Amino acid sequence: MMIQTPSRPAWRTILLLTPLVLSACMVGPDYKRPTAIISPKFKELRPAPGWQYAQPSLAAAQKGKWWTIYNDPLLNSLEERVAINNQNVAQYEAQYREARAAINSIRAELYPTLSGSLSFNRNSTGRGSRNASSGVLVNYGSGSTETSYTPSNTTETTYGMGPTASWDLDLWGAIRRQIQAQVTEAQATAADLANATLSYQIQLATAYFNLRYQDSLKDLLHRNVQFYERSLQITENQFQAGVADPTTVLQARTQLEQTRAQEIQTGITRSQYEHAIAVLAGETPADLNIAPGMLPRSIPAVPVSVPATLLQRRPDIAAAERRMEEYNAKIGAAIAAFYPDVKLTASYSYSGDPVGALVQVANRIWSLGAAATETIFEGGARTAAVHEANASYNAYTAAYRQTVLTALQNTEDQLSNLRILADQAAQQEIALAAANRAVSVSMNQYLAGTEIYTTVITAEVTALSNAETALAIQQSRIVDSVSLIGALGGGWDAAALPSKDSMQMDNPFLPSFIQKDRN
Repeated sequence: MMIQTPSRPAWRTILLLTPLVLSACMVGPDYKRPTAIISPKFKELRPAPGWQYAQPSLAAAQKGKWWTIYNDPLLNSLEERVAINNQNVAQYEAQYREARAAINSIRAELYPTLSGSLSFNRNSTGRGSRNASSGVLVNYGSGSTETSYTPSNTTETTYGMGPTASWDLDLWGAIRRQIQAQVTEAQATAADLANATLSYQIQLATAYFNLRYQDSLKDLLHRNVQFYERSLQITENQFQAGVADPTTVLQARTQLEQTRAQEIQTGITRSQYEHAIAVLAGETPADLNIAPGMLPRSIPAVPVSVPATLLQRRPDIAAAERRMEEYNAKIGAAIAAFYPDVKLTASYSYSGDPVGALVQVANRIWSLGAAATETIFEGGARTAAVHEANASYNAYTAAYRQTVLTALQNTEDQLSNLRILADQAAQQEIALAAANRAVSVSMNQYLAGTEIYTTVITAEVTALSNAETALAIQQSRIVDSVSLIGALGGGWDAAALPSKDSMQMDNPFLPSFIQKDRN
């Protein structure tokens, strides 16, 4: 069944309106990225033993897999699972897809709305008719007569079919500003996804090295247990020879058993870290078993450049910047409410009876029209909406600048930590060497009979405490190096964000003024 097209005058009207549509503009401010509060260089950027900075080649080699600089295959395997299996990351990924789908929902408003209808109506009307020939003549006795009325019914059937169309021309860009806002929101959620992924990867690496610290602490305590077992054997031999009292043996045994208890206690914290790593990797704790291993002795080089690179390398900064453009676009959408809303409408249908002869010129009905509506008075609601949009934009501008400042603070904190901890580690090694020397001297003096065993115990406790401190410093250094990588963005780059074009499919049916506003 073929439906005839509108007549030539109708198409002429559409062609006359086309230049008006194509010349449409978007009201409101164009987005210009506000300046961030940033320093030309890092205050704490000083070279220190065990770490370095400003190695672009190393940064390029990482390409986001920053954990590979620790040369730990198990860590590499665990980190790869975060982006795939971590359920919090999956939640952010779903939010990104939701924001991206919303773009198409809003963009659909730029297209004409076309609908079709098929109707059937059957109407019946009743009325009275005067008919003297068939009516009854009534005589009322006074000589007057009256003809009665005979009721009759009329029934009609009407069939109708045809399409209708309407098109909001969006002359002032209200819809396009909404699209712009949603596109930048989708980019912001993509940055949120990257930031969440980096955050959980940093958490996993931190938990992993804390677990390795517990393994190293257990190993340290176990070595001291073996040393204290030899010390206990010496005191027992001395007691059997009659040159030591029972108190000395009890002191040696007490020290041994206390250290054994500390060794056992490390298993509590280690298990908690192992459970946390499993959840971060998207697995149940029962499905992950990590074999014991030692904390790395060296701190890998972490590339650091100038502060301005944080604007491109930190996903949280990118998310804050994208939301500034989003709310800048919302200002334009609010301003567009002050202008008339222009719509085109068209309909083409057939109406008549019977249905078999419905599609013919005699039954054709078509219309083409345009309408503009303008709110005359609304009590200041539109002005308030513009003020609200401006305030929201200002709030997100402040949030963006604060995010940059916080990023600078985080980076400076980790740089200073690594610098100071490197100095502390060197000094602690000197103290540990002196404490170990004191243990040897005091034991020799005890065996020579010039010192009591309490002196030996004191020296051993001091040496163990210094060894634990040195190990804790090493733990802090490697954890801070992980935190520094996170503060620098983990090798991420804002260029990884989906472009505006990639989120808006090219469509030849979109007017040219829409196409050019998608950059």
